[in-house]
Amino acid sequence: MYYSILHKTRFRYSSPVRESVTEIRMQPRSEGVQRCLSFKLTSSPAARVHSYSDSYGNIVHHFDIPAPHKTTTITAEALVILPPPPSIPDALARDAWEQLDALAHGEDYWDFLAPSRFTHPTPLLARLATEIEVYRHGDPLTLLRLINERIYASFAYESGHTKVDSLIDLALETRKGVCQDFAHIMLALVRPLGIPCRYVSGYLFHRDEDHDRSEEDATHAWVEALVPGFGWVGFDPTNNLIAGERHIRTAIGRDYADVPPTRGVFKGQAESMLEVGVKVVPTERPISEEEVDPRPSSSELATFLAAEAAAEQQQQQQQQQ
Repeated sequence: MYYSILHKTRFRYSSPVRESVTEIRMQPRSEGVQRCLSFKLTSSPAARVHSYSDSYGNIVHHFDIPAPHKTTTITAEALVILPPPPSIPDALARDAWEQLDALAHGEDYWDFLAPSRFTHPTPLLARLATEIEVYRHGDPLTLLRLINERIYASFAYESGHTKVDSLIDLALETRKGVCQDFAHIMLALVRPLGIPCRYVSGYLFHRDEDHDRSEEDATHAWVEALVPGFGWVGFDPTNNLIAGERHIRTAIGRDYADVPPTRGVFKGQAESMLEVGVKVVPTERPISEEEVDPRPSSSELATFLAAEAAAEQQQQQQQQQ
């Protein structure tokens, strides 16, 4: 399957900032059966874009706008080919735990076994683990399928209930969250079992017949676990899926802190608001920029509008003096 992807991001500032530096992880990975055939990143105001590969093999683009501006718009366009991944059995052989322990013993997987910023154990996590029977039994693949299914059944999807920097206890206490929260919870449950597990950021192609809970015009997140004989296998607890030909991977890491689509700083006294728009189409043709309109989250909009009004009032008072 060929996919064209258009991802537009806009940062609005309540008053002009003097300079901004931005880092982007939006280029789909070329790994396994997935290949990124083309990628283009542009910014407005225009800037020279540089790139490097981080320690996990993610392509990171970055640029600097060293002049006053009130908005920054980032447009990422990609063409990806993603055939169906190899089929996964329902269960593994009896000695699968021993095979996994031998694989995980190497230092290559240490990062994906240890707690990370958003995946530290908590009493609420321990309560959930007891509730959904998270302990070594059966075989690793069967257990991973079970955890994936039970997180899906135990939590409601609610956009805006948590933020990108929310810890897992907020979703655990209320049993509500979004794909990032569910991925973090699954990571925190799986790693103590001795199963290397990593966070995946990317896109999900939505079809009406699939009834996905995740939002269509946004990025997506899921996890990949090391399965003996099959390597890294994706599990999507938001939608109770094994990751397949609809899951397009852009970056991997220990948790969200390693793979945010955008990260940046600016000079100036202003509030910022993030607006995002995403479209994924199963075609080789480019997507017209007019088809994607970045939108803010409702929780950010009220705070930003108040800050922008205050900045305008202050400017008017200074002009009258």
